[in-house]
Amino acid sequence: MVALPQTDWRTRAGLDELIEALGGGTHARFVGGAVRDALLGLPVADIDIATRHDPEDVMHRLRRAGIKAVPTGIAHGTITAVIASGPVEVTTLRRDVSTDGRHAVVAFTDDWREDAARRDFTMNALYADPDTGEVFDYFGGLADLDARRIRFIGDARQRIAEDHLRILRFFRFLARFGDTPDAAGLAACTDRTNDLMALSRERIRDELLKLLVARDAVAVIRLMLDHGIVAPVLPEIDPAGVARLAALASTEDAQGIAPDAIRRLAALVGHDAVVEVGARLKLSNADRKRLEAAGSGVGDEGPRALAYRVGPDGARDRLLLAGADTHSLDGWVPPRLPVSGGALVARGLRKGPDVARTLRAIEDRWIAAGFPERIDAIVDEAVAQALSAASSA
Repeated sequence: MVALPQTDWRTRAGLDELIEALGGGTHARFVGGAVRDALLGLPVADIDIATRHDPEDVMHRLRRAGIKAVPTGIAHGTITAVIASGPVEVTTLRRDVSTDGRHAVVAFTDDWREDAARRDFTMNALYADPDTGEVFDYFGGLADLDARRIRFIGDARQRIAEDHLRILRFFRFLARFGDTPDAAGLAACTDRTNDLMALSRERIRDELLKLLVARDAVAVIRLMLDHGIVAPVLPEIDPAGVARLAALASTEDAQGIAPDAIRRLAALVGHDAVVEVGARLKLSNADRKRLEAAGSGVGDEGPRALAYRVGPDGARDRLLLAGADTHSLDGWVPPRLPVSGGALVARGLRKGPDVARTLRAIEDRWIAAGFPERIDAIVDEAVAQALSAASSA
């Protein structure tokens, strides 16, 4: 018998009470990512539970046990149980009645195998008894997990026809968990790549950004490019972009910096395409601005000067994309210019353009000097030059 390891997430506060309210392992099992990640020895973030009880019964059982129940997706069988350690999604076993590539009409069932059959990949169709930890595998998911193989359940083309997003999920899971692509799955994704055009840009964006920070993102993006997978939605991606992404990933790794999706997207699409790509993927305004600024270059003033002018996060993006070292920014907080316009007026400058121009000159010299705390000499020189220019005007 294969069983879940006894890890911390299984003892989260309130989880035992939730399982008891649902009738124990006979009627409720852990499913999906929690089971997969636990077997791989990875941290488990979200817990999902599948149950034989219909949604209304789940609501009744949770409320009777004093557990807050939120009908977040009750039409599709999902109730969010709010326990002491956080939310847990509880979903009634389902089977697909009809699908159109974006949405599914489901019916409820009490058959674990039927529920497993509607899931995307074998490694995501693993269930575990919450009491004993016993793992239930209906489609060879354990073997695929051991081989790091991402394999569709059943016919790959049919699974993609049911939900087109599974094309991108195939590659995201390959980048995160896989070693080699399943040949049938890769062929099906290649054949049906135009199905991606039917998806909302928000769904494409979310999957792409998750893929970009995965373990083997560079190799998988290169594979997708070779097979024409992303051309219908991101035609800007080319071999040069993949090379930039590879260089960025290498720099991040060498400096011990975690991958960042927006920064990596900037490398992948190149500076000339960031405006169009940001709009097409419907990025937030903040992410669009960051994407557009990331490839603007670093200049020759040095990392801290750049961080002072554009902010530490923006400077780090630009430096990493340029392959430059960022360690001088670790823990550094840009200081404030230690002189004000009022101080310059008190020294005889006229309010208005003269003060603004002199402040800029002082700031430039202060930055070039390495942000010294005392800048009397810099201020004296700049004010003297300003007064001399004013008197000769």
